[in-house]
Amino acid sequence: MTGARPILVVDDDRILRQTLVEQLQLEGEFTVQEAASLAEAREKLKTPDSRFDALLLDVSLPDGDGRDFCAELRKDGLRMPIIMLTGSDDEADIVRGLDAGANDYVAKPFRIAELLARLRAQMRLFENSEDAVFSIGPYTFRPSAKLLQEPQKNRRIRLTEKETAILKFLYRAGTRPVPRQVLLNEVWGYNAAVTTHTLETHIYRLRQKIEPDPANASLLITEGGGYRLNPEVAAVPVH
Repeated sequence: MTGARPILVVDDDRILRQTLVEQLQLEGEFTVQEAASLAEAREKLKTPDSRFDALLLDVSLPDGDGRDFCAELRKDGLRMPIIMLTGSDDEADIVRGLDAGANDYVAKPFRIAELLARLRAQMRLFENSEDAVFSIGPYTFRPSAKLLQEPQKNRRIRLTEKETAILKFLYRAGTRPVPRQVLLNEVWGYNAAVTTHTLETHIYRLRQKIEPDPANASLLITEGGGYRLNPEVAAVPVH
């Protein structure tokens, strides 16, 4: 089971926000934060350690146009999927939203099942795109390039395909530990020839690459019969 994916819903319609929060969180697939204005959305996005894997963004908000806000986020380098919500299905409106950097456009009223399908599709596309960049401790993680970058030390760490898959899955799990068998099945598939010893060997090698003190892991932690990433690690000490 993967960890719940954090989503930000930006809409001034309180009833719609509540419906989206309730429906998105129903199966435990997503955790949702909400904002009723662009100012509130900016505040949530700029909160230290904030992380959102996607945005659902209304076009018409009390303090501005969602499309302008989308363009602003793209200019600031935020690349997560953004799906615009609009009361209009006019083609010119849709084109303007997509030109602003939105990944998709859903006209109100919409069916929740359709919105969920589009959201999942955009998140899958993003995770496998060249644009996908995630923060893990002091590192910038680029799965498509199989690369960790540590800007403070101008250091680049090359990852194997399995190491990349391990980090990607643990990142998606958030702060929840992932049992060894779950991680093994996710990364290697249901292969009887592969045992948890294989996973433990890969974790050992990964720690050698990313931990300041591999013997006392602070970023990739063993917990509850499995592993998790520690988001509190802000920087690797310089030796």
